[in-house]
Amino acid sequence: MSDERPEMPPTPPVEEPVPVEHPPASELDTLRATLAAREQELNNYKLMLADFDNARKRLLRDVEIERKFAIEPLARDLLTALDNLDRALEAAKRAGDNGPLATGVAATASQFLEAFKRHGIQRIDVGPGSAFDPNLHQAVMQQAGTQFQPGQVVQVLQHGFLLHDRVLRPASVVVASEQ
Repeated sequence: MSDERPEMPPTPPVEEPVPVEHPPASELDTLRATLAAREQELNNYKLMLADFDNARKRLLRDVEIERKFAIEPLARDLLTALDNLDRALEAAKRAGDNGPLATGVAATASQFLEAFKRHGIQRIDVGPGSAFDPNLHQAVMQQAGTQFQPGQVVQVLQHGFLLHDRVLRPASVVVASEQ
């Protein structure tokens, strides 16, 4: 056997690492300032985007509220007509009239209330003996010496109404007072 060894490829020469050149300090400061300015612009953009989104949501909410309560002026005007129908019914009841005119007035008042109900208008439920609520009732006068406790409604003079959750007109009531 021969002592011949297979030839090995020559080893490549070791290259010296190339030194990395750092930009001059003034150029590095310029790049940092540019980066900081771009980050500030990005933050400002995000703030503007959030402000725009909040304004859009506020506008949608305001439009919804406006739509919800758009019938308020018409409803206030119609309450007067309903009050007159209620007074006519009371007068007919006091006179003992149960004829077709009283029946027609009652049917018309009922139709008013049903139409109101379809559009979110409801009568405030109050009667003699119920507690006075200043958010829903307007005390027109106080009356002493009644069978009711102070702060209770003695008499309802005019019915109140709500439009959704807003008072359209408070109920006018007489409230019991101290003896």
